[in-house]
Amino acid sequence: MFSFFLDKRMFARYYDNRTVVRKYLFVFYREVKIMSEAMMIAASLYNDPRYFSESEVRIRNNKIRRRKIVRRQFIMLMAVLSVLIFFIMFNISVFNSDAQSDTYMPEYKYYKSITVNYGDSLWTIADSLYSSDHYDDINDYITEVCNINNLADASDIIAGKSLIVPYYSTEFK
Repeated sequence: MFSFFLDKRMFARYYDNRTVVRKYLFVFYREVKIMSEAMMIAASLYNDPRYFSESEVRIRNNKIRRRKIVRRQFIMLMAVLSVLIFFIMFNISVFNSDAQSDTYMPEYKYYKSITVNYGDSLWTIADSLYSSDHYDDINDYITEVCNINNLADASDIIAGKSLIVPYYSTEFK
């Protein structure tokens, strides 16, 4: 009947003294989750009442209660830290986003045809149309003009010929 609390052999040892057995069964029944198995065996083998005194039971219960409180506090601390880290990361990502401001004016890329005059070079043409916001340096701009017009070299332009050159404008056409 009580075999799940005590080993049947240990129960049979103390079966003669029914009051002691009843007291131990009551304590085992109340404290089965609190006492370790080794403690229960030691208490039942040596019939030591200090393991079952009210003060020992109270001390064990207080230890368990304190453990639960510490565990609960640790979980709450971790939850608060997790929420705090989440909000910090969220704010950092919001403030570092590449969102456009209200004063942002987009620039559009267009192409126009120009006629090369006598004495013009690709460098002088690029110098007047080059935008440092869109190209790393003037050589990138000249390379793009050469690619658009199928020029092998920047010095291959002839006066009177037309060139297609890119430019940027905030006006949408």
